[in-house]
Amino acid sequence: MITREQALEILHQHMQNQNLRRHCYAVEAVMRSLAKYFHEDEDIWRIAGLLHDADYEMTKNDPSKHVVTVVEWLKEAGLEERIINAIYAHGWQYVEGCPQPKDNMEWSLYCCDELTGLIVAVALVRPDKKLSSVSVESVMKKWRNIAFAAGASREQIVMCEEKLGIKLDEFIKIALLAMQGISSELGL
Repeated sequence: MITREQALEILHQHMQNQNLRRHCYAVEAVMRSLAKYFHEDEDIWRIAGLLHDADYEMTKNDPSKHVVTVVEWLKEAGLEERIINAIYAHGWQYVEGCPQPKDNMEWSLYCCDELTGLIVAVALVRPDKKLSSVSVESVMKKWRNIAFAAGASREQIVMCEEKLGIKLDEFIKIALLAMQGISSELGL
């Protein structure tokens, strides 16, 4: 099993942008909380969250290579198949050839990826720009404004209800609490 330190080394080797790294830290924290929710292996889930976008800086100008590139790196490094499968499936609907998520881990990564960005956007419009002043209600209020954080796919996030059996407000609560728990790492 890869350690978090080894995963961070892979991430930092390929990603220099601090905000992109923070996105990966946020997804890692949410995946760990979702693993707890589902009584799953927190280490495997968090590593999938941490590394899910490790190739983004390298592939942002050629989205067809996103996910595919990081999966190649992780296969070469001998990572667990569940981690690789989750990262690969999070490209579903965006990258040709990526399979549809099939289990709770894969659907969790797919749904929470966009939610972390929405929560960060809500924090950044708060007067203090802190996650501590964000509530589920404030996220839901912004949720209804489709022009706000328009890049955060509400359709992708809300699939948590159908695919994970978690109501949207509960899913937001899980993610928000996870992110608030690492707010200093996120600079929020």
